Amino acid sequence: MVKLMEDYRDEFILILAGYSNEMDYFLQTNPGLQSRFPFQINFPNYTMEQLLDILNMMAKERDYRLTNRALLKVEQQIEICLRNEPFTFSNARYIRNILERAIRQQAMRMMQYVHYSEDQLTMLRADDFTFHR
Repeated sequence: MVKLMEDYRDEFILILAGYSNEMDYFLQTNPGLQSRFPFQINFPNYTMEQLLDILNMMAKERDYRLTNRALLKVEQQIEICLRNEPFTFSNARYIRNILERAIRQQAMRMMQYVHYSEDQLTMLRADDFTFHR
């Protein structure tokens, strides 16, 4: 990578992204590596409100809605993750993953019904958000 960066420095841009500690460690693995990345930008984590907005937006894009209890359960789970795994919490990726799991869980729940309404098909409930890591 270092050779390519040097040989083609005027022809491409290389962007690295990752957790701060791991990126610092990576840049220390080669004495000349850090100087080849003159710009480093640290992005703060999303706030709880922003994460819940992202969840609602992602759900809406898929034609789903969440009950208030579902939102509360997600908020509680985010707080647990931030407390237990503050350095590896993946922000919006975490939100996308739990939404996708909830949609699968909701589909499994809907299989028990013979008849259901559109509202039932598009509503994600608290029990659809199971959190097994």
